[in-house]
Amino acid sequence: MITSEQLNEAREIVYASMSPTMQVPWPLLKEHTGVEVWVKHENHTPIGAFKARGGLVLMARRQQAGLTNGIISATRGNHGQSLPFAARQYDIPVTIVIPKGNSVEKNRAMEAFGATLIEHGGDFNEAFDHAVDLSAERELDLIGSFIPELVHGVSTYGAELFETAGELDTVYVPIGMGSGICSLIGIRDLMGLKTKIVGVVSNNANAYALSFKAGTVTATNSVNTFADGLAVRIPHPQALEIILQGAERVIEVSDEQIARAMRLYYTHTHNISEGAGAAALAGLMSERQQLQGKRVGGILTGGNVDMDLYQKVLSKEL
Repeated sequence: MITSEQLNEAREIVYASMSPTMQVPWPLLKEHTGVEVWVKHENHTPIGAFKARGGLVLMARRQQAGLTNGIISATRGNHGQSLPFAARQYDIPVTIVIPKGNSVEKNRAMEAFGATLIEHGGDFNEAFDHAVDLSAERELDLIGSFIPELVHGVSTYGAELFETAGELDTVYVPIGMGSGICSLIGIRDLMGLKTKIVGVVSNNANAYALSFKAGTVTATNSVNTFADGLAVRIPHPQALEIILQGAERVIEVSDEQIARAMRLYYTHTHNISEGAGAAALAGLMSERQQLQGKRVGGILTGGNVDMDLYQKVLSKEL
């Protein structure tokens, strides 16, 4: 998964452009849940999400290899911000394919970092298929959402968490395409810890939960969740293999539970989280009875939520 040498290289690259994010054992969350909850605040990176780390490592390695031509990828938002955020250091053109109806504010952020946006398809997987076609047509290098360079970059957040909080009993982490949970598994194993890693998905986008149960890639026909970072129909085979080997379980939560966790983050920590960012806390809340007296972590993966949607969450209209 990741070696000490790869981690040290990733840290050098990542910390040249951003500071480590904080991890906090919030007292009000402990009071509410009965569990010592360490929140890893990836909503505090320069793009408001953990994906910034992977983009920085990927672009640095491409520059080192002399690959400074244009790239193309597909995303619902945070991956699409990380690439142009990092690529602008090396004047690498970035094209991002987004599905129709994507987050307006994430789209604006991607463009502000310098990406060219192309709208296609009804969900992430359809957008990615179109990116594959365009990569050949326009002679652009295709960048997937799960490749080693991205995982190595993202692994720096797990190292920060465990070095500060120590060996936690369990860490809950949302699953989109899988770089977050796989990097966490890799760092846990590299550090020789016994921490259980639990993946969290939406019950309306549960391909990874179905695949974990079946032991093989199991796709869904559609995704219908406001937590766009979880809206994946087809798991990545390599990510699933790592999750099968290293995760304790993959659990499902409802959109209502995710919205409740977003409100809890606001009232108990005054932090804004997007839907995927709050999924880990929603998963933790669903299992809190079996976690009493434990030290537990939750990855707040991002805070990039549209204002109108967030207002509906806070007012319980969603």
